Amino acid sequence: MYADRRHSKFDPGSMGLALALNGTIVAGLIAFAAPTMVHRIIDPPLPLKDFRLRPPPPPIDPPKTEVKTQVHTLREVVAIPQTQVPTLPIDNPYVGPTTPPGPVGGTIDGGFVTPAKPAPVLLGAELDSRFAGSFQPEYPVGERRAEHQGRVVVRVLIGVDGRVKQVEKVSAASDDFFEATERRALQKWRFKPATRDGVPVETWKNVGVSFVLNDG
Repeated sequence: MYADRRHSKFDPGSMGLALALNGTIVAGLIAFAAPTMVHRIIDPPLPLKDFRLRPPPPPIDPPKTEVKTQVHTLREVVAIPQTQVPTLPIDNPYVGPTTPPGPVGGTIDGGFVTPAKPAPVLLGAELDSRFAGSFQPEYPVGERRAEHQGRVVVRVLIGVDGRVKQVEKVSAASDDFFEATERRALQKWRFKPATRDGVPVETWKNVGVSFVLNDG
């Protein structure tokens, strides 16, 4: 009898454990049995718009600017150097048979100026200084006795060797003066011949001779 009382003593820890297990089982049954209420929020549909690409506008041409081109015609002036021919003394002009050079110029061909060939360089004949002592003719005896004085101008042809080949009278105070001058020119006169571009040529030359008496 005492044994039954000992076994029927109330145990609070076991009681609490049993209640906890039962509560867990009941909660699980409720969770599975009760339907779950899910509220879904649906957004309203977005309005559709036409997003098709439109063709780009045609390009705008820039304003055209009229450009006026002025053409200027230039005329080229070509200066052609002129070759100067040395001037002979007044009493000894150059009168050779050679044709004097014409004017220096050019021809126009297709708008271009073609210069003419340069004129040849002419150098007149000159008395050779080595023979200057033999230049003066002998005084004519008759003219000396008559105490006549005068001047003679002759035109002589000078060869390429400097010798006088021909004598012509231009003016003379008397025939005796001219003849004395002619003889001396053909025998004794020597010149440096004229040249054309450095080449000796025959030329005519006027030469004056004076006959003057010496006092005493």
